[in-house]
Amino acid sequence: MPVNETLSQYSDWSYTTSVVIYILAMVFFLVEQSFGRRGREVAERTRNRELVGAGIDNTTSRIGNTAPGIDNTTPGIHNTTPGIHNTGPGIRNTGGAPTRAERFGRMGIALTVLGLLLHGSALVLRGLATSRVPWGNMYEYVMITCFVAVTAWLVLLRKHPVRHLSMFVLLPNVILMFIGGTWLYAVAAPLQPALQSYWLIIHVAAAAASSGVFLVPGVASIFYLIKARNESHPEKFAKFAAKLPAKDVLDRVAYRTTVFAFPVFTFGVLCGAVWAEAAWGRFWGWDPKETVAFIAWIVYAAYLHSRATAGWRGNRAAVINVIGFAVTVFNLFFVNLVTTGLHSYAGVG
Repeated sequence: MPVNETLSQYSDWSYTTSVVIYILAMVFFLVEQSFGRRGREVAERTRNRELVGAGIDNTTSRIGNTAPGIDNTTPGIHNTTPGIHNTGPGIRNTGGAPTRAERFGRMGIALTVLGLLLHGSALVLRGLATSRVPWGNMYEYVMITCFVAVTAWLVLLRKHPVRHLSMFVLLPNVILMFIGGTWLYAVAAPLQPALQSYWLIIHVAAAAASSGVFLVPGVASIFYLIKARNESHPEKFAKFAAKLPAKDVLDRVAYRTTVFAFPVFTFGVLCGAVWAEAAWGRFWGWDPKETVAFIAWIVYAAYLHSRATAGWRGNRAAVINVIGFAVTVFNLFFVNLVTTGLHSYAGVG
């Protein structure tokens, strides 16, 4: 079926515009990160509230918080200054005006949502232009992976007070999208014969979705290690670490997103094996792509297993998660672009 050049052009424009909007959103998040204190205060209150709820004695929960404009009525944490009232884990303010930095953060969220809509439009238009699913080459794979990553982060923000870290999550996405739109760009075209299978829809979609979600715990674990390093050596990363949430918040973000992504990744690997048997007559052949994907699966399985059985919630768990993220990125770029194997369908050009 011929390619619709007009829709393809609109897709490229939507993609480029979404990158520009993501960059603008990063600027707004940077302002909140640099000048806002509300997000860090709320993150610390969330941590204290959870410790009190778990029956853990935390001296900070008994000390009146004198931060202006924030009133938390959770037992053990009380601020007599009238203003913002915190009603629960959702951290919903029922009074008081947001600070200027907080307004920038909210505008950053609005821009991120707008960028995501354009990002999604680029995917849909690419699919309509080629009359197939829009993940048949590296350019399209990066596009959908970044789309999933931004979506996962926006969903996560509804559960955890980590909005001021959004810039650091958008940054790798913008870098990946820039690389995808320049070096990895491929003109819209029909699928290669080897990829014309319904398994492409299932296998690649699962792989791209899990890779996108894995970006979030990778970033969170890196920040955890920075925060831990600062606590053991206060002179290290002093200014930056002071703006990060508590370690347990970062650890929880990393763990919960990994728990969600790992089954999707496992499903994608199993579907790939079934497709390999149908296409090449064997379930597994130690192709470079298969091998590195298997290594990544082992690393993430070790992370979840260590959390469930050994109770690892410290630096060791964070290091394992960062390794898993590094292997995932290595599999995405090096294996696809440098090595030669049965999975060499990058379509760069």
